[in-house]
Amino acid sequence: MSGYWISSLSEKSDKPNTWIAFRQDIILPAKPSQAIAMIATDTKYWLWINGQLILFEGGLKRGPNPQDTYYDKVDLAPYLKKGNNQIAILVWHLGKDGFSHLNSGRAGLFFSMQADKVTFYSDNKWVCRIHPAYSTTDEPSPNFRLPESNIRFDARNDMGSWQTMSLNSLPDFKAAQQIGRPGDAPWNGLVERPIPQWKDFGIKKLSFKRHHGNGIDTIFAPLPYNMQMTPIIIVKDNTGGHRIGISTDHSVAGGTNNLRAEYITTKGYQEYESYGWLNGEKILLTVASDIEVIAIKYRQTGYNTEPVGSFTCSDEFYNLFWKKALRTLYVNMRDNYFDCPDRERAQWWADAVLLMGESFYTYSTSTHALMRKAIHELAAWQRTEGELFSPIPGNFNKELPDQMLTSIGYYGFWNYYLNTGDRKTIEEVYPAVKKYLSLWKTDDTGLTVLRQGDWLWGDWGDNKDIRLIIAGWHYLALDGAAKMADLLDKDIDATGYRLIMAQVKAGYNKCWNGYAYRHSSYQGKTDDRVQAIAVISGIADLSKYPSILAILKTQFHASPYMEKYVMEALFVMGQGKYALQRTKERFSEMVKNPDYTTLFEGWGIGERGFGGGTTNHAWSGGAQIVIAQCVFGVKPLQAAYKTFLVEPNPATFTSGSLTVPTVKGMISVSFEKEISEFQLKLTVPTGTTAIVRLGKDVKVYVNKKLLTERQLCVEKQWQKASFTTFKLFAGEYFITTKKGV
Repeated sequence: MSGYWISSLSEKSDKPNTWIAFRQDIILPAKPSQAIAMIATDTKYWLWINGQLILFEGGLKRGPNPQDTYYDKVDLAPYLKKGNNQIAILVWHLGKDGFSHLNSGRAGLFFSMQADKVTFYSDNKWVCRIHPAYSTTDEPSPNFRLPESNIRFDARNDMGSWQTMSLNSLPDFKAAQQIGRPGDAPWNGLVERPIPQWKDFGIKKLSFKRHHGNGIDTIFAPLPYNMQMTPIIIVKDNTGGHRIGISTDHSVAGGTNNLRAEYITTKGYQEYESYGWLNGEKILLTVASDIEVIAIKYRQTGYNTEPVGSFTCSDEFYNLFWKKALRTLYVNMRDNYFDCPDRERAQWWADAVLLMGESFYTYSTSTHALMRKAIHELAAWQRTEGELFSPIPGNFNKELPDQMLTSIGYYGFWNYYLNTGDRKTIEEVYPAVKKYLSLWKTDDTGLTVLRQGDWLWGDWGDNKDIRLIIAGWHYLALDGAAKMADLLDKDIDATGYRLIMAQVKAGYNKCWNGYAYRHSSYQGKTDDRVQAIAVISGIADLSKYPSILAILKTQFHASPYMEKYVMEALFVMGQGKYALQRTKERFSEMVKNPDYTTLFEGWGIGERGFGGGTTNHAWSGGAQIVIAQCVFGVKPLQAAYKTFLVEPNPATFTSGSLTVPTVKGMISVSFEKEISEFQLKLTVPTGTTAIVRLGKDVKVYVNKKLLTERQLCVEKQWQKASFTTFKLFAGEYFITTKKGV
């Protein structure tokens, strides 16, 4: 790999929030057919070729593991020409740790490009300088979880068109310093970026209102919805030197100071885009009264995916819920899946499990790459003793045992495999799963021994029967691991996991007191979370369902995160109507709130929320998964949807439609429920088989014909008591059921 890591000679280059401008010209004998560039920076970069901005915020936060660094691989041929080509790269060195980034301690750029048979690379022939217009705002600074700093740009110190000036006329640019080769510390190994470059939605103009004050005015520019965006301002200042504050309604949110920016005007007409992305529902400016604000614009960027899944139903509450959940999910994915886009941008794995599950039913399959990245990172950051921890990448290193068990188990890694069929990833991370599970033991009753880890969390809220919460997640982690072992032909491992599962199940059931699961050490109110986990894991048998239902009708301790599992448990118990009722009642405030386009972390805002009370927490969208899997009954039975289930349970819905983006194509399901007839439309993609389950005592017509013997010939493993089960291959189907046989 040709080339050097390069940086500025200045002693200030490694300080937090440093921006370094790099330039080089390259001469090509002809326009190349292909020009593959490898670009690595610490940390982010913007790339211009011949004055055209062609890559907006390249690079990923560190790292794929605690040592190494990501690099981008980009074909630059479409932007190059015969003769002289001007390469300009602006690097943003975050320069400090955070919950989503591990600081290397050094700013740097690595560039290597193979253009047909010619190689160009970064070395001391490149020139650079610290960009003099960039600095950091005064206090308050962003909270400690964020590696980004507040950006101040002083237009009086701007370098003009430095991207296209001749190298000889660049102001105060010096030869770059060669500071290492690929593989050298502190960046170490270079790992190819596993996710696509960001989607750029283009620049759009906003309307705004100006509220006049005593010399300082406040400007409000509402955005269409909560988004990741970079603000753009166009102003005129007759004198220059005035400060414009740039923030959003989320710059102070979730109980903390988050990110904002500042701009110092120069004299005359000027346009500025602040490159550090912010999020929120509206842009806020503070500006001197004598400055003319000509326009406010924004550039929305985000993960490169599309909301190709769709959902509608007869209940307007759930239509609005789905819309807000979809928006919340999208604003929480970029470098990684994160819990919130304002306070942390951190990949907590309780969140990641639900965000992955929601993505399977909503966004295009490009999100699978973000899931793979998350899974590989979790395994690669494992401690030598075997503990897993999150959020990673970053400087947080505390193990939350329940979150780690959730991540590697049935709802985490195994659900990823079921939806994608990606055996290779499972094979690569299985050793980390096995090593982590080896840390867990059972007591003389069979129940999971409580490992404190570094933070014994369980869930937000009170009345947590923590022994049983942990034991339930342990059981589901073992279930996922056993299935992975089966997949990888590790029979001895699979048998071992299932033996421990049997022990945990027995120990869990010894905690049944006749009406509820309660551990003997627990003194609080009966925990609804624990009852739900017992149902969804299969620990609880049918005889316990009536008592558990009674508890779920009176106990409401779960946070929005765990409420997804309560909702799912109710459907498993055949209580779909109450599941939709309980979910509607609990989520009503955040769904109906007209001031927010996203869902909350807790049941309220601020002090009434949990963990700081953010208003854009995608774990609250978990009901999307339950609606898709339980109301429409769509979920994979075999990996990559080779065989999938359709078992609709409309509950309180009289009609509904759902499209699901899978690796095999789009599945489409819609239904109409009437008193004596049920109509179902179904699209089965090529290369898949649908197992359809409908009521037992009904006549079933497929495309106006009674079910055939061939369609009813279903493998025993897919059959279910009290259901008419039949098989459909690729095609379009109109299915009706009529009561009375």
